[in-house]
Amino acid sequence: MMNHSLTEYIVTATLGILSLSTVFFYLFSIYAAIEFFRPKPQKDFDFQPPVTILKPVCGLDDNTYENLASFCNQDYPRYQIIFGTQDQNDPCIAIVKQLIQDFPMQDIRLIINDRAIGVNPKVNNLYNIALEAQHEILVLADSDIWVDANYLKQVVQPLNDSTVGVVTCPYRSRSQNIVSAFEALSLSTEFFPSVLVARKLEGMAFAFGATIVLKQSVLAEIGGFEAIANYIGDDFQLGHLPAQAGYEIVLSEYVVDHVLTTATVPQLLQHQTRWFRNTRFARSSGYLGLIFTYGTVTSLFLLAVTQASLLGWIVLITTWTVRYIAAWLIGVYYLQDAIAKQLLFFVPLRDCLSFCLWCYGFFGNSVEWRGQKFQLSAGGAISPQTDPQ
Repeated sequence: MMNHSLTEYIVTATLGILSLSTVFFYLFSIYAAIEFFRPKPQKDFDFQPPVTILKPVCGLDDNTYENLASFCNQDYPRYQIIFGTQDQNDPCIAIVKQLIQDFPMQDIRLIINDRAIGVNPKVNNLYNIALEAQHEILVLADSDIWVDANYLKQVVQPLNDSTVGVVTCPYRSRSQNIVSAFEALSLSTEFFPSVLVARKLEGMAFAFGATIVLKQSVLAEIGGFEAIANYIGDDFQLGHLPAQAGYEIVLSEYVVDHVLTTATVPQLLQHQTRWFRNTRFARSSGYLGLIFTYGTVTSLFLLAVTQASLLGWIVLITTWTVRYIAAWLIGVYYLQDAIAKQLLFFVPLRDCLSFCLWCYGFFGNSVEWRGQKFQLSAGGAISPQTDPQ
C-alpha cells in the first residue's frame, strides 16, 4: 500500500512539474517572439550584391509554376537563377523551360546532371547546379517555397556583416487539404516557438530549407556540399557547420510561404516520423528536451491520474490557456498564418499527435524520403537501407 501511494505521488509530482515547466516554456516563447518581432529601424537596403539562386527541383505539385515564378520576379538589380534536376525525365523540366520563355530578361539556367557525391539526392543536385553559380552569394530555397518581389533585397542584408555566415527564414504554410493543414498547424504553433526559444537561449545554430543564404567562401570553409552529402538534414547542417566554424547564423524577419501538398494521413505520419527521428539523431539532447513542450498532454495525464481533482483542473486550465495564447500570438498575430487562425482550436489535438510521434521516434533508425528508405546513424548521417527495420 505504501509503495502504491509512493508511486502515485511520484507520478503526480512528475506530471505536475512537467506541466508547469511547459507553462514557463510557453511564456518564454511569447517573450522571445515579442523580442524578435519588435519594430526595428527602417533599413535602406543599399547592400544589393549579385546573387545566385539555387533551386533543386524534383517532380510537380499544384503550385510548382507559381512557386518557381515568384523567384523570377524579384525587385533586385542582378541575380541568376539555376534550376537543377538529376532526372532527364523529370516533369518539372517543362515548367522550367516555360519560365525561361516567360521571363526572357532574367538569367535563368537549367542543369540536368545525375552525378552523385553522396547519398542525399537533394545535395547531389545542389552540388551539380552550384558549379554553374556566377556569384559569391548563394540563395538556396526549396521548390515548394513562394516569396514576394522584395524577398531577395531583404534576406541578403545581414551578409553585409562579415561575421554573419548564414541567413535563414521562418516560414508559414499554405495547405492543399485538411491533412496538409493539420500537418502545417504545428509549424507555426509548435515548431517556430521552439526555434524562437532556442535562438534566445543558445543562439541560432541551424538553418531551414525554406531559405539559406550564404557566401561560397563560407560553404568552402565547411567542406562544401561534400561535407553534408550523407546527411538527411542538409538544411540543419548548413547552419550547424558554419556556427561551429564561428560564424553568426541570422534568423531573418522575412517570412516565406511554404506550400504543403501532403494528401493522406500515411504521408503525414511518414513526414513527421522522418523529422522526429532525424532530430533525435542530429540533436539528441534537444530531442529529449521536447518533453518540456508538451504541456497540453502532460496536464491531461495529470488530470487523469488525479481523477479529475481540483489540482488537476487548475494545472490543465492554466497550461492550456497559456498554450493557446502563445499559439495565437506567434502563429496568428506575428506569422499571419491563415491555417493557425482557422485551426487554432485544434492545437491541443495536434500536440497529442506530435507527442505520440515523439515517443515513436525513440524507436527505430529508418526513414523514408522521396520513395527511398534510409538508415540513420550518429549525427543524422544516412545510408541506404538494405534490411527491413
